[in-house]
Amino acid sequence: MKKLIALISIVGIMLTGCTKAEGGKKVINIGISQIVEYVALDQSREGFMKALEENGYKDGDNIKIEYQNAQGDIAVAQTIGKKYVSQKKDLIFAIATASAQGAYNATKDIPIMITAVTDPIKAGIAKSLDKPETNVSGTSDYLPVEKQLDLIKQLMPKAKKIGVIYNTSEVNSEVQVEELRKAAKDYEIITTGVSSTNDVSSAINSLVKKIDILYVPTDQLVVSSMPIIAKSTLEAKIPIIAAEKGSVEAGALATVGINYYKLGYEAGKMAVEVLKGKDISKMPIKISEETDIYINEDSLKALGIPKPKAENIQYIKTK
Repeated sequence: MKKLIALISIVGIMLTGCTKAEGGKKVINIGISQIVEYVALDQSREGFMKALEENGYKDGDNIKIEYQNAQGDIAVAQTIGKKYVSQKKDLIFAIATASAQGAYNATKDIPIMITAVTDPIKAGIAKSLDKPETNVSGTSDYLPVEKQLDLIKQLMPKAKKIGVIYNTSEVNSEVQVEELRKAAKDYEIITTGVSSTNDVSSAINSLVKKIDILYVPTDQLVVSSMPIIAKSTLEAKIPIIAAEKGSVEAGALATVGINYYKLGYEAGKMAVEVLKGKDISKMPIKISEETDIYINEDSLKALGIPKPKAENIQYIKTK
């Protein structure tokens, strides 16, 4: 019996080896953890995979990619991180703050490439942008809120009260709200916190009665509810200034935004360097400096706001 068990074990090991290195190739296992299905985050993932492919790492060939979506649940993001560690992934790609924290809480050894994380330092996953000194690096979607305030002055010069709706459980959002308070000296800031998508409808219906304009940060819970938010604000004739393009496509009025596909693509290029042996703890976390103004033409007309005269404007329509 012992000999039979030993023989079965040896066969199992041999079969496992064939799976990992079919055709003599070493297969690299990558786990992708994404906090929620949302256009900007989806674009980041697409950019990441494109960069890998263009640099010789093709899914199903020399790499194997597993994709998991937490559906906006932070606890699930933590579970995904633990799962990837137990599977001994060679690299984890974490999209958005909660997924990055979930992966980092699960491992301090496996390289974690991040994207769409506004403040990696306050999120507790890096010691500095220039030199993380952890097993984390990648790209941040940080954008100075002053650019959004300039856009508000351009589109709504008479606005005095800015409302903000955000997830109280998301560090990323708290950072942005605090930055807005510091930068918006000429405005009254009125905030409303939510903890689930079920809270969004009643929160926004109450908030629109107190404000002149709504600002929506890169908060995954809130932006995934943008169609509901846009409907309520348009009915109340309250414009939305968002922190990224996807929200404008979903009905927000405008944003000074970055390209999330390019953000993910850059993270993919960095992942290639890590797979080739570069020390991730010494790789600076990159911030995109390319921005454009995106304006939803349908929302602009519905609100009766004149078209601005700036040159770098891209007009889009609600999906």
